[in-house]
Amino acid sequence: MSAVEVWTIGRILKWTEQYFGEKGLESPRLDAEVLLSHVLSKERIYLYVHFDEPLEKAELAAYRELIRKRVQRVPVAYLVGRREFMGLSFRVSPATLIPRPETELLVQAALDRLKAMEGASGEDSPLLFADIGTGTGAIALSVLHFLPGAKAAAVDISRDALAVAKENSEELDLAERVEFFEGDLLAPLRDRGGKFSAILSNPPYIPQSDIPGLPPEVGRHEPMGALAGGADGLDFYRRLSKEAPELLEGKGFMAFEVGIRQAEAVARMAEEHPLIVRTEILKDLAGIQRVVVAWREGE
Repeated sequence: MSAVEVWTIGRILKWTEQYFGEKGLESPRLDAEVLLSHVLSKERIYLYVHFDEPLEKAELAAYRELIRKRVQRVPVAYLVGRREFMGLSFRVSPATLIPRPETELLVQAALDRLKAMEGASGEDSPLLFADIGTGTGAIALSVLHFLPGAKAAAVDISRDALAVAKENSEELDLAERVEFFEGDLLAPLRDRGGKFSAILSNPPYIPQSDIPGLPPEVGRHEPMGALAGGADGLDFYRRLSKEAPELLEGKGFMAFEVGIRQAEAVARMAEEHPLIVRTEILKDLAGIQRVVVAWREGE
């Protein structure tokens, strides 16, 4: 690609699509469009309406730099600094895991059950839930957005991740309804006191033996602390299943996203706790068991 040539939007997209395809990227056209939209600060539809518009020198230079980084397998979300989740726009950074579509099942499961609890209680006091390993805050903030009466406590061991989550809470006008805690899993919540209607988590769950085979976008660039779940991928579920039930109020629940072929093992862990009376396993759109819900006994 030469900077002295005239590069229109249509021409640069066609060239980039071909180049990305040669480099083995899975969605070359989409990546090209998202990156160019970011450079131009326009919606993707703009690219189709203005396909014959030439790029300015500075725009071309910025786009070329993004192309260079993308072929190094830097995720598109990190390059543009944002990712959509549950119809909301979240800031992301290399300190945070990039929100995945499959995690929306966990959010929807939590919403459905919290709304039912809200309707059954008939009380004016807001429901309080916790999000463990909040990262961008996508889970907690999405639930808050769609459940106006709720409040949240969000925990992460990474100070840098919490800074991103706080930014997101402010951008989404939810900062007054969420409290952030830095610490290891449930430890900050025990110090806080009080109990929760629900405890949600998408913890690290990739088995150690699977780490070397991760796609480059994941293994090279996303935070390993948010991915690696120990030898069998279940280390964090063991701790959560043991510690979380005592922080739930009567008839409260905990809900976890799980990896492929992990759901039944995680459900058994939860059922081993004397306070847990039943569990549910929910499948995603691909038919994969993706979320485990465990209910505490009533009081």
